Amino acid sequence: MTVRIRLSRGGSKKHPYYRVVAADQRAPRDGRFIEKLGSYNPLLPKDHAERLVIDEEKVKSWIAKGAQPTERLQKLFANLGLCKAPVIHNQPKKSAPKAKALERIKEKEEKAKAAAEAAAAEAAESAEA
Repeated sequence: MTVRIRLSRGGSKKHPYYRVVAADQRAPRDGRFIEKLGSYNPLLPKDHAERLVIDEEKVKSWIAKGAQPTERLQKLFANLGLCKAPVIHNQPKKSAPKAKALERIKEKEEKAKAAAEAAAAEAAESAEA
């Protein structure tokens, strides 16, 4: 049985409120859980004390037992120093400029170089005169 530390959604429509729970990985998101570890209210400002309320001792004990926090909770716990921040990889291939955009960028760079060289040449000529 793999145990996850995750968020269980509560609250009404457009007003989310989450419980931080330790649950079996196979259990539904809002379903059965083993233990409640705290609460998370994303609508509050980031510096508000009530935004994330957790029992740190319980979280530490579950992590020591092998429970894996979800990526979102791993970010929140990293701010508290309970675990390491998750490594997030960018996908540059997906967001990289396409061929035509690369051609336009090259043309702009070449024009900028030519303009800079022309300005330098004019400055040199005016300095000689």
